[in-house]
Amino acid sequence: MASHHSEPLDPVPAADAPADNNPELSSPPYHIVTKPGQLPVEFLEPSAAQKLVIGFDCEGVDLCRNGALCIMQLAFPDAVYLVDAIEGGKELIQACKPALESDHITKVIHDCKRDSEALYFQFGIKLHNVMDTQIAYSLIEEQEGKERTLDDYISFVSLLADPRYCGIPYPEKEEVRTLLRQDPNFWTIRPLSDMMVRAATDDVRFLLSIHEKMMEKLSKVSLWRLAVRSELYCRCFCLNNNQFADWPLLPSVPGDIEADVHVPEVDILSVLDVPPGKMGRVIGRKGSTIKGVKESCNVEIHIGGAKGPPDRVFIIGPVKEVRKAEAILRGRLLEF
Repeated sequence: MASHHSEPLDPVPAADAPADNNPELSSPPYHIVTKPGQLPVEFLEPSAAQKLVIGFDCEGVDLCRNGALCIMQLAFPDAVYLVDAIEGGKELIQACKPALESDHITKVIHDCKRDSEALYFQFGIKLHNVMDTQIAYSLIEEQEGKERTLDDYISFVSLLADPRYCGIPYPEKEEVRTLLRQDPNFWTIRPLSDMMVRAATDDVRFLLSIHEKMMEKLSKVSLWRLAVRSELYCRCFCLNNNQFADWPLLPSVPGDIEADVHVPEVDILSVLDVPPGKMGRVIGRKGSTIKGVKESCNVEIHIGGAKGPPDRVFIIGPVKEVRKAEAILRGRLLEF
């Protein structure tokens, strides 16, 4: 196997997470992959006999249906693979399709919506069997009785800093963001610089230990809701003409939940078409309308924004709450 080992800088452990108790802080070796044969066989040929859990992320230029996917990061327990979509081309990403669509490989990722959109529209890949740490975080907070916050979703940097899951600062992320603002084509530069390798590796190398810690906390009902909502995140921006008919079915309620446990209504994804020029009414001044809808309905609302799609609103939540949110937003569109 062609491999490139490096010594990325270790993040400084937080005071409450001494490095010697934290084996995940030592940097794993990494491999830059330009040909399918450089990837582990158990990844390329998923099987029920060898179920895998991997950390997953994508980097690109304005990553979405139109923005180029440049690198796909795969974190295994013993190494990180940086799958180079620029050098390896479409053929390399296509070789990953069975794994990315497989039931036997769990992809642990923080907010998969745009990654899924890029994979779907650029490579025809339907990302499936995802464990989204952003959703898991919210479900654990809810399970523990915390008040739902409307300022939305935990960032990856904040998740890493949380001592319950990782407890490390990640200042370099801001550095990379600054470089991206200066040069939006940052991820297309080849050969990969040490900093690019480090940033790409750091985005996935903690996901497996975070996954382990989160799985210990999640109840059976929360695990089911996580599975459903992660699937909905994968579909969110991937709307095609058949209403997701060709996507995998959503996970059904597990049969082994105790009779006295409350099972909430299943989550759904609803897509609201907004006539040209009317999106401002849906969003409201400084987001006030959306904030109001989230306050009165237990839903998530996602908008395509600059990356698109520009004329649609995506609503995720329990059926009744989603129908309520749709009615409020449709009402806003009818107001003069």
